[in-house]
Amino acid sequence: MFVDKITGWFAPATAPTPPVPAACPYDPTDPKKNPLNPQGLKPCCACPDTKKARDACFLKYDSSESEDKCRELVQSHLACMRGLGFKV
Repeated sequence: MFVDKITGWFAPATAPTPPVPAACPYDPTDPKKNPLNPQGLKPCCACPDTKKARDACFLKYDSSESEDKCRELVQSHLACMRGLGFKV
C-alpha cells in the first residue's frame, strides 16, 4: 500500500501530450500569406512616396506644429501601409 503511493508520486498519472506546434504567425511580407503585398516589401521599404512626404513635413515644422500640419500626410501613409496588409 505505501509502495503504491510512492511510485504514484514519481510516475506521471497520464502520458505527457506532445506540444502543439504554434500556428504560423501572419507575415505581411510573405506574398503567399498576404496577396496585398505581392512584392514582399518590408515595412521600411513600403510606400516610399508617402513616407518621404511625411518625413519631410516633420523635418520642416517643429514638434508643436507638425502634428497639425502633417496630419494628412501621416494618414495617407498609414492608408498606404494598410493597403499593403501591414497592421499599423
